[in-house]
This record gives sequence, C-alpha cells and structure tokens, in this order.
Amino acid sequence: MAIKTNDKILITGGLGFIGLEIARQLAQRRQPLVLLDNLSQQVHGALPNFSDRGFLHNSHVQVLRGDVRESDTWATALKDIRCVIHLAAETGTGQSMYEIRRYTDTNVGGTATLLDYLANQRHSVEKIVLASSRSVYGEGAYLCERCGMVYPPERPAAMLCRHQWEPLCPKCGAMIHATATPECASPQPASVYAATKLAQEGLVRIAAAALGIGAVIFRFQNVYGEGQSLKNPYTGILSIFSNQLRLGKVLDLYEDGRESRDFVHVSDVARAVLLSLDSDRADGFTLNVGSGLDTSVATIADLLRERIGGHTSAHVSGHYRIGDVRHEYADLSGIRKRLGFAPEISLEAGLDRFVAWVKGQPVESDRLSQASEELASRGLMQRDDQAITV
Repeated sequence: MAIKTNDKILITGGLGFIGLEIARQLAQRRQPLVLLDNLSQQVHGALPNFSDRGFLHNSHVQVLRGDVRESDTWATALKDIRCVIHLAAETGTGQSMYEIRRYTDTNVGGTATLLDYLANQRHSVEKIVLASSRSVYGEGAYLCERCGMVYPPERPAAMLCRHQWEPLCPKCGAMIHATATPECASPQPASVYAATKLAQEGLVRIAAAALGIGAVIFRFQNVYGEGQSLKNPYTGILSIFSNQLRLGKVLDLYEDGRESRDFVHVSDVARAVLLSLDSDRADGFTLNVGSGLDTSVATIADLLRERIGGHTSAHVSGHYRIGDVRHEYADLSGIRKRLGFAPEISLEAGLDRFVAWVKGQPVESDRLSQASEELASRGLMQRDDQAITV
C-alpha cells in the first residue's frame, strides 16, 4: 500500500544516523512521525546532542525512548501507526562475534516482539519497511571465466593467514572477479550480525504475509554521510578514518587495502525508503540499496586525506578480521525497476559534504585500538608486524 501524507509513521532507531535522515525528509512534507530510540551510549555518547536537528521540535514529530525487546514499548509506540520503518539494530560486525546474545536479542528478538504484537493485538499497521544489510550475502557475486557467476563461501582462516586475500572459484578453483550482487544471490552470512539480519528478513517476510501487511525489505550497502556516529569504533569506516586523520594518526589498512565496498550516501538511502512509502510496487520484495559501484578501502583513505588535509600517512598492515568479506557491491536493477531509484550523490560530492560536516564536530578519542584489542584477544582479528606505508 502507499502511505498518505496524514498517515502516522513509526521509525525505530529514529534518532540514529539513517533514522534521522529519513525523519528529516519526511518532516519536510509534514508527515506525522514517532521516533523510537534507546539512545545507546555506544552510538550517541553519554550526552546525546540533537541541537542541530530543528525538525525534532515540530509539533508533528514525537520522540520516544524505549527498548524494542519490550512489548510495553511497542504498545506505546504503535498507537495509531500506519507504517513501521524498522531500523533499530545493533550493527557492529566484529563486536557481534562475541556479544552474540545482545545482538540476537535486539535484532531478532526485537523484530519478533514487534511481529508478536501485530499478530495478537489490535493495531492500524498496514506496512513495514525493514532495514537489512548487504552483509547477508557474505562474499556476494563473482565471475569465473569457466563457470560464470559464482558465490564463493567465507574465506577460511588458513587462507587469510597466508595472505591469500582474493576468493577462488568454488567450482573450479580458478581466479574470479567481483561483480554486482543481485538479490537472488544465495545468502551466506559470515558474522553473527549478518545472521541476525537474515533472520529479521525471514520473520518479517513470513509474518507480514500471514497478517496481510505490506512489507519491503531493503539491503543497505555501506551507508555514510553527515550525522553518522563518530563515537562508535565498531562500525563506519569513514567515520573511523576521518576521526583518526583529525587526531594525526596513521590509518591502518587491513589486508592489502584493496578490499572494496559499495558506499552510498544517507540521503540516497532515505530517498529510497520514501519511494517505497509512496508506492506499493515494492511490497513483498527484497531490494538492494547502494551506489552500484565498488571502491577500495585504500581509495577511500586517499579521498579522505585529500579533503581533511594534514600529512598523516596510511599503511597496509596485513591485519585481518574473521568474518570480513573481500568485495561486494550492489546490483540495482531490482530497485530501479520497482521504484525508479538511482543514486544521485556521487562519492566525491558525498565525501565533500561529509568532511565539511566532520570539521564542525568535536574530535573524538580514538577507540579503534581498544576495539581491535578486544577482537584480537578473542581470536577474531589477526595482526601482522610487517606494514607498508602508502
């Protein structure tokens, strides 16, 4: 179903990075909104500051603090709600590998509690938009000259230990090259976080169909932009790198620095969500949201260094994390067909905007080393003393 301008929308994780951008765009058309958030200290810090978000004071925007794992939270938040945009989740891939219960309770349990409420209580919800992740694909799609499109499994630890970074064809063992991953690719989660996102998808898909609720599932690529947390050391390579550059620290490029990701600006992600609200053409579908382009981590480091300035170097450390994928970028043909979506913000323009915003923010302490030590102590990250400055 299409959402009307007077329909009330609930955004879980509504005070988070993506939630605030979606809320901002919806507030511009005076959409009635409820923003639900637990204000996690890992993301927002001890004293959250939203002074630059004037739209939060609009009469048609309501802010609630609550926990998606609690039925009472949903009972309060869902009053008169027509559509739920479900973003609330724990998001650190590495951290998920040892905080398994917390990630599962929040991501899977929180979603299950929502759906349990909808199945057993009176409500007005007619649509759910779920934020899933590109991580459900694992390594994603590759092309082999002999075998065509293939989907390699997670790279084994023994392979990474030998610094053999590139996956091989799972059928013939030949060299393969990354290509755009379509939604029909078989999911192969390589982290607990990814497994929880795939579980969310299944719960929403099955329960929404049974309850007669329209459901759209978006698999977001690496979302970046103004407003993302500069405090969280477990997620957001651009925020981590930009903060280190401002502190004058050397950037640590894992593996050989050539691993690549699909970076999409948050305003494009929010626009995709709004398109799904204005139409029923995506109801019942799972769609990629990204730029459709792959960019190496080394390139991202160079682009940030150019914009932030200074003489900080980067080095290829050879470090690696268990569960990381080598390459992945999105096939956007599905969302183009269903919603007419195409990204509008180029990486260069998006980084200009991001860095301009970063320079106006306080410099945060660098907590990446602490986070890395935690992973290494649990055998989830391996270090190499041989580094190459670039």
